[in-house]
Amino acid sequence: MLIVAAMALVLAILSGVAISAQDKYTLRVPDGLAFSDFKGYEDWQLISSAKTDDRMKVILGNPTIIAAYKSGIPGNGKPFPDGSKIAKVQWKPKKSTEAPFSVEVPDTLADLFFMEKGQQEISGHRRMGIRPV
Repeated sequence: MLIVAAMALVLAILSGVAISAQDKYTLRVPDGLAFSDFKGYEDWQLISSAKTDDRMKVILGNPTIIAAYKSGIPGNGKPFPDGSKIAKVQWKPKKSTEAPFSVEVPDTLADLFFMEKGQQEISGHRRMGIRPV
């Protein structure tokens, strides 16, 4: 159900639904998860980046997960704290028309994924784990 809900959110964003930047935070997936839970992800710190033939990708982390990394997690064997959040953003690349050399830059948003570690209620039971959105 979460996968379907997450895909619905991604499709709603990518299908060209007329949602302004200020309205995107009103989106909710069918089980009630809110895009607003990740408000400000655009300003989170870079954790990693990658490029494939058809995507440019970054993983961004909120201050909680960045502090955890700086304290040695996960290498020290401790778990990430509740409230740790990441955003995975993927763009279709395009060749820069402004650079004096050949370089690809992000073009259109292709995918947007969120994950949060914490307690959640699923079917009336409290569970610990990762909450993909």
